[in-house]
Amino acid sequence: MIDMEKRPEKIAVLGEGRSVMGFRALGLSAYPVEGDAEAVETFKRLARSEQYAIIYVTEVLVQALAQEIDRYKDSVAPAVIVIPGQGESMGLGLEALRQAVERAVGVDILAE
Repeated sequence: MIDMEKRPEKIAVLGEGRSVMGFRALGLSAYPVEGDAEAVETFKRLARSEQYAIIYVTEVLVQALAQEIDRYKDSVAPAVIVIPGQGESMGLGLEALRQAVERAVGVDILAE
């Protein structure tokens, strides 16, 4: 559990190389990974470090990281946010947002 006296302020971006490297220019910590095993190991290391307030994860990695992401769904930090990677969006980020809003307000206000 995060010590709120030492609230983390950093933001990490985890995903395939071409999708995350541009985030370095914005001052974010980019972690390019190749393959599911490296993604899981890197995610665990970032989450346990207690340095990151937010960990962005590209959609391509969501299935491999589902169990790890689920551990942090109710945590204040790190907040895990799914973002599209390079190529066509799979809609996972929007679906995660829809589910979070529905949990918060009790109804799906983002339904089409």
